[in-house]
Amino acid sequence: MNAHRSSGCGVDLARSGTDEPGGEHLLHGEPIGAGFAIGPAFVVGEDPSLEPGARISHLTREQEHARFSEAVERSIGQLKKLQNRIARLPEETQVEIGPMLEVYQRMLGPSRLKNGVVSRLDDGMTAEAAVYEATAELAELMLASRDERQLVGEDAAAAERRAGEFREIGRRVIRNLMRESFLSLSNMPNGAILVAHTLRPADAALIDPARVAAVVTEDGGSTGHTAIMLRALGVPAVLAVEGLFDHVTDGTTLVVDGYSGSVTVDPSSRTTRQARKQVAAYAQERQELGRMRRLSSRMASGEKISLQANLELPAELPLIAQSGAAGIGLLRTEFLFINAETLPDEATQYDIYAAIVSTMGSDPTTIRVLDWGGEKQGEALIRAGIVGRDSINPALGVRGIRLLLEYPELLETQFAAILRAAAKGPVRVLLPMVTVASEIVAAREIYERVARRLKRKGIETGETLPPLGVMIETPAAALTSGHLAQYADFLAIGSNDLTMYTLAADRASSDVLALYNPLHPAVLRMIGEVFSAAFLERCPVSVCGEIAGNPRLTPLLIGLGCRSFSMSASMVPRVKQIVRHISYNDCRLLARRVLAETDIGEIGRLLDGFQRN
Repeated sequence: MNAHRSSGCGVDLARSGTDEPGGEHLLHGEPIGAGFAIGPAFVVGEDPSLEPGARISHLTREQEHARFSEAVERSIGQLKKLQNRIARLPEETQVEIGPMLEVYQRMLGPSRLKNGVVSRLDDGMTAEAAVYEATAELAELMLASRDERQLVGEDAAAAERRAGEFREIGRRVIRNLMRESFLSLSNMPNGAILVAHTLRPADAALIDPARVAAVVTEDGGSTGHTAIMLRALGVPAVLAVEGLFDHVTDGTTLVVDGYSGSVTVDPSSRTTRQARKQVAAYAQERQELGRMRRLSSRMASGEKISLQANLELPAELPLIAQSGAAGIGLLRTEFLFINAETLPDEATQYDIYAAIVSTMGSDPTTIRVLDWGGEKQGEALIRAGIVGRDSINPALGVRGIRLLLEYPELLETQFAAILRAAAKGPVRVLLPMVTVASEIVAAREIYERVARRLKRKGIETGETLPPLGVMIETPAAALTSGHLAQYADFLAIGSNDLTMYTLAADRASSDVLALYNPLHPAVLRMIGEVFSAAFLERCPVSVCGEIAGNPRLTPLLIGLGCRSFSMSASMVPRVKQIVRHISYNDCRLLARRVLAETDIGEIGRLLDGFQRN
């Protein structure tokens, strides 16, 4: 993105087809960052094309290698400056953005990307062309894998993010080779709204939430790194606004609603007054949520609800501490394998698990063993021949516990590291993608065998064997949850996959996005069945899918029987706020009414009516 300002393409909004008073015009996009903002637009220009013109170099190979090395060093220096820059931002922002910058730096070290560039330079290419082709090839490899393997849901989104990472680091190196300038916000007025065609993740890292009121872009989406970073920054944002530059120029007054994804251009005096009230209410809400972190998660009727947090990366631990979460309800361990050149051994895994468990103190940590869907193309797993096989539909193929039982050495190593870490504090172990009881039996046999081996060697573990639980992610698991509960120590409902498999709808596919709805009666009845069956078996159940962090659904889930939630750390205060103001009997009545309904629209109205009351 260039640092220069755009002249825009001004239009007469009073004649743009809107009937709104005062000539205001309403645009829509994808809501990314919650909150409201009002202010003047600060427009930045569209990125120039960085596709290299010349492919064959007139310089010597040594000179092109030197140019590439210099650009890499410059890029690494810039990334380190960005890391220093975010160190002055809120801690929750640091833990979200920091790991991404580390990924970029690793790409510039010994990697497939660097090897691809070097081989092209040896063939006589210009450095620009070599970087462009190498990064494009790797990005296409990620997307081809997504399409050929028919990846769905979070798997497809992860493949797209990975492709975006290759493109982004390639753009940075090419910029440095071409001496192109980067985004500068130094002359942006305080309280302005940043408007751009595209906002790169590294550009988003430059945003100071104390100065930038909101962000609006014409391109982008809700699953990319830029969206993740904007959420971490806490900046109201709307991306993918079609026709944005048909209506907005420098200085245009905008009202941004990060909840609904609406952008009001040239708001009327009435809309402006309403927006200012919303901005003030949002600021007050954030203050209240800050206080909520220190309060208990006990219902108004006295029942205790456990609110825990999901953990993607160890760097997010400070955010969990700030949220007031009562432990880690889901520690995803895939980060250990994604960027690894070799499979992480027992000692490597132990060091990481032990550090996390020790940090959590007396609060429990639930560690899910490797849940590999095949989309991440981890170098170590490819080299070991564990992933990379052809699959017509990987969502229905060898993944999760199926993959681990096929390669038990992976599971044994992970179990050993987790059991050793259990000496540092309370731990639970979670098996992914279980559909039949025989998978639990086979995994428990390995689990107990590893525990006996460690004991014989005199290696310290926990005083007792940590509970071994299973994810409920398919209709097969949900409908036989009572039977599975006889073999498991606890259950965890993964509502994202359960919704996808039940409705045969991928939430990452625009073609069926309208069908992906966790409020579908079939999904809700399955969730209710899991709680009922587990209750009869005296087996604890938690919910750790996306619905767990949706305050609108909190009363319903409690009414269905949920007493333990695990969610994004940022949502813990919001859910706690709901929990403290509702009673158990009211939640039970709501659940009965919802389960009697067959219409999704009516279910939504029941939930909204409960919140208003």
